[in-house]
Amino acid sequence: MTAHRVSIASGAQSAHGAHGASGAHGVAGVAIRRLGVADFDEVVPELARLLVELVAGSVSLGFLRPLEPAAAERWWRGRRAAVAEGELTVWVAAEGGTVLGTVGLSRAPMPAGRHRAEVVKLMVRPDAQGRGLGRALLATAERAARAAGLRLLLLDTEAGTPAERLYRATGWSHYGTVPEYAAESGGVLRDCAFFYKPLDEAPPDAAVDSRPPSRSGR
Repeated sequence: MTAHRVSIASGAQSAHGAHGASGAHGVAGVAIRRLGVADFDEVVPELARLLVELVAGSVSLGFLRPLEPAAAERWWRGRRAAVAEGELTVWVAAEGGTVLGTVGLSRAPMPAGRHRAEVVKLMVRPDAQGRGLGRALLATAERAARAAGLRLLLLDTEAGTPAERLYRATGWSHYGTVPEYAAESGGVLRDCAFFYKPLDEAPPDAAVDSRPPSRSGR
């Protein structure tokens, strides 16, 4: 379960500028940017710290606690090749040089599914939650997917969490819940809710830089 708790590349955008009227409110000073390969390597330590912190707090992200920082860094570095090939796009929300949150968009691997992608690892630091960052990151991924010509997005999350409420509130359609699908980080089995969102209509403020970053990170 790639459950999310609403719990970086070329050109940064402010959280307000990236999302217009539908974006996060009160996220002054926060910039959301897409990671290129060079940026990815530089930010991995912060992404690893974010992952370790959330896993320690029982967030269901596919890991069991305690998650060692070295293991978290290895996991993130294992995503580098997918970023370089354009199969995975990662954004971070940062304030004053500190990463507060992240989200990924993973393209379907098979030719018959290239019209779709999965929203993965939507994460926000506990002390930054409640500011609309989860919504802002999700909107960024959705708009980039539309601009890239994708037609369908999928995601899954632990049932009954703030993340599930976020997805329902932002137009995602629930298509099923699987009991005891995966364990949260403490080892307790949790139900998993599955969602989809068609991208057949672009919102009026859909402008976003969706070009894949160059291998140099520019």
